[in-house]
Amino acid sequence: MLMMMMMMMKRKGSKESLTLVALLVASASCILPPTKEDLNQISIQGEKYLDRQIENAINGVKEMKSVMQKSSEEHKRFLDDLEKTEQKKEEAMRTAQEMEAKLEKEDEVCNETMKALWEECKPCLKNTCVKYYSRTCSSGSGLVGRQLEEVLNRTSPFSIWINGEKIDILEQEGQRQNREFKNLEEKYTEMADGVDNIFTDSMKVADYVHYSPPVIYLPNFLSPYARRGRSIRSLFHDPFHGFQNLFSPMMGMSRNFFSSMGSMMDMDSDTVPNEDGNVNEDVIITKPYGNGRMTCREIRRNSAGCFKFRDECQKCKEIQHIDCSGKKPLEGPLKEELEEALALAERFTQQYNSLLKRFEEQMLNTSSILDLFNSQFGWVSSLANNTSDGIFSVQAVMCKDSEKKVDGEEEPGETKVSVKLFDSPSMNFTVPSEIPWNDPKFSEVVAQEALDRYKETSVVVK
Repeated sequence: MLMMMMMMMKRKGSKESLTLVALLVASASCILPPTKEDLNQISIQGEKYLDRQIENAINGVKEMKSVMQKSSEEHKRFLDDLEKTEQKKEEAMRTAQEMEAKLEKEDEVCNETMKALWEECKPCLKNTCVKYYSRTCSSGSGLVGRQLEEVLNRTSPFSIWINGEKIDILEQEGQRQNREFKNLEEKYTEMADGVDNIFTDSMKVADYVHYSPPVIYLPNFLSPYARRGRSIRSLFHDPFHGFQNLFSPMMGMSRNFFSSMGSMMDMDSDTVPNEDGNVNEDVIITKPYGNGRMTCREIRRNSAGCFKFRDECQKCKEIQHIDCSGKKPLEGPLKEELEEALALAERFTQQYNSLLKRFEEQMLNTSSILDLFNSQFGWVSSLANNTSDGIFSVQAVMCKDSEKKVDGEEEPGETKVSVKLFDSPSMNFTVPSEIPWNDPKFSEVVAQEALDRYKETSVVVK
């Protein structure tokens, strides 16, 4: 710059040239503040830069919509698979319940004998379970005993030998699955509506941009829409914390949900995380009196698991072989059919759980991608509600040169800027003095800083 000024002085050698050089030096060093016309030119150049950012953001929102469309296809396949599995599960459960009812009818033939054995079986089963529970678990034995007693009082004697506890567990799982599915669908709908709303608003902006002069103004064109359109803040809970947060809490709940289901179905409980995600919870070994293992928490949640100790009680064992008028119900085909139906119901229940879990994981991943798009491009949708006369205006530029402190260190200079972007309040920030206000880069730096600040306060950003 100095070399150019010296050359001009040599060529012209006049007072006019000296004046020009002085003005240039004053502008570059910020001694001379920009005029109103200078501020207007900086604003125009900044608007051109923002035009490109708006176009880029609109394209980003289109990509965001594409991600959601792919997710919708996955959602449809998920619903189809879930419906088929639900139908098979319900059919197996109906068969199991019918077989259980027939076995209970056989029970009525030898009611007195069965009743006597059952009254001696119940206290033994309760005491045995509490004994094993107390050996391993630090607290809750009284609660387990009371809960088991309530279960036994409303349970058929045959149920301890026909996996009756599994029927109860499967029914409970069915209810939980319905709640889980309903919650998942609500969250998915909320996410889909949010993306649709962002896309619709962004396309309103795109329509205007494509048919406007290079300098964008968004005053009266969109104001009627702004009055009747939904906002992101009204669509989501206030404040909106992001799409991924819709699904993150659910993953914690479903982890406990699936682990509970697995343990009740005689899966290896040592490999199932507890509520804190750990796998070191105290385990009660039910063998040789049962057919697996249970954690303390599992028995507290469902004391019907105590049925696994039935082999330790003689009177309970006698129920299994009771002879009712020449018939042994628990050794006949009805029990085999019941066991087969239960196995199918259990299998489809697990399959249903797997579908729910897999789709939740997909939604967590999808929502994470949507949040990335939204944080980078979603701000453009808020322009649909813009009612200002312009999108960018530099209102003031104040320069401060570098100066030495008392300790001798040099304090770098800075340029204070006051700008107005879209319909947001005025923003005040500083720009490094290395970029003078008459440098073409100055308008881009100021416009980008203003846009970054706008994104931070935009309602569509988490």
